[in-house]
Amino acid sequence: MDQHNSSEHNLDTNLGVAPVAAADRVKSIDAIRGFALLGILMMNIPGFGMNWDFWYNIYTGHRSGYDYLTMEGVSVFFEGTMRGLFSMLFGAGMILFMTNKKETPGQPSVAVFYYRRLLWLVFFGVINAFVILWFGDILFYYGLFGMILFAFRKTAPKWLLIIGLSLIACAMVQNAWRWSETREKRVNYLEAMAAKKEKNKLTDEQQQSITAWKQIAKVNKPDTAQTNENMRKMHSNYVTIFKYWIPNNANGEAWEAYFGIFDMLSMMFIGMALFGWGFFNNKLSTSTYTMWMLVGYGIGIPFGYFLFNQDFASFTNRVAFIDRWRYSPWIFAEFRRLFITIGHASMLMIVYRLKIAPWLMRALSAVGQMAFTNYLMQSIICTFFFYGYGFGYYGKLYFHQIYYVVAAVWIFQLIFSSIWLRYFRFGPFEWVWRSLTYWKKQPMKL
Repeated sequence: MDQHNSSEHNLDTNLGVAPVAAADRVKSIDAIRGFALLGILMMNIPGFGMNWDFWYNIYTGHRSGYDYLTMEGVSVFFEGTMRGLFSMLFGAGMILFMTNKKETPGQPSVAVFYYRRLLWLVFFGVINAFVILWFGDILFYYGLFGMILFAFRKTAPKWLLIIGLSLIACAMVQNAWRWSETREKRVNYLEAMAAKKEKNKLTDEQQQSITAWKQIAKVNKPDTAQTNENMRKMHSNYVTIFKYWIPNNANGEAWEAYFGIFDMLSMMFIGMALFGWGFFNNKLSTSTYTMWMLVGYGIGIPFGYFLFNQDFASFTNRVAFIDRWRYSPWIFAEFRRLFITIGHASMLMIVYRLKIAPWLMRALSAVGQMAFTNYLMQSIICTFFFYGYGFGYYGKLYFHQIYYVVAAVWIFQLIFSSIWLRYFRFGPFEWVWRSLTYWKKQPMKL
């Protein structure tokens, strides 16, 4: 046994619970996690660097040009799917965390280590949102929602899948409920306007219905004063941006906890099920992975184009769009996300198994092994590049140009992660996280 594995073995004997040894890591999972981690930046980069009116300008402009084509590709193929893939792997990672862990008399239980690990993740999410100032943080929610998974650690894969699909159904109901509320406000507005046309005295409720609907009708149109104020704030110093984002981030954490719980938990449960069936462990046949890639892309991509076109219709004439759709077309977004996510995962497993571009798979595995460090690193790099206390590029690039920044960060993280892991067991933030989880300084150098 080499020195590395011997050290890990001794640590496991002493504590009963220890980090997964390098030899025991599932490299296919690391590679997919690395792909998802890099893909998440594709979805986050507009939040880091674009002013609020850029969506309106693209959606109401010509359906051509670099900005439009970039938005089309990102929206159809990647919207929500990178977070979905990352959530699946988070669920699989929960099982991996328990693998080969044993209870040891006189030592904290596996549950204690598990929940301590997630509580620290919540803490790092708070740091990401309120110190690094990234309003799109997901660590906070992963830590919270991950606590639910422990109770299902021994559940059979088929039941985990049923739970995951049930949560997707809950997300669809939630979406439909919100849409029905919008439609109800439209009906109330029309009734109030009909009464006004007949010169009847309007009740307070009818007046409120008219006001509420006017707000909905213009919601997609940017408020010039608000967007200018946002631009000015984002080009200010750290203290100004901190004060500006605190109320928004505080409200956002609560909002996402309500609307994101079905989104994230559903994929976590499905990821646990797929891991139990050997999907992420490279245990299925190549023909099975090929079948699911074709099914995933064959169903998900057409839904993606459909929903992308509905986004444009909504921006072009929101009132007509709401009148047209009795039921929300975006309830299909959950189908699209699930199938394309499965397609992505299957495609990556085929590439990994057939050893296509093995150098890239090794680099992605390194990124995935350091996913926690790389995620926080993306927040640090992008906030410094775009915010006023750094280089101040916020709102200064076209939509397609912000993906040059994404490509640069990808190249850096692929190279940095590969070099770092030649000398160290963990990424720097992984080392801090693990040391806090086990309440013991972990060995760092190889």
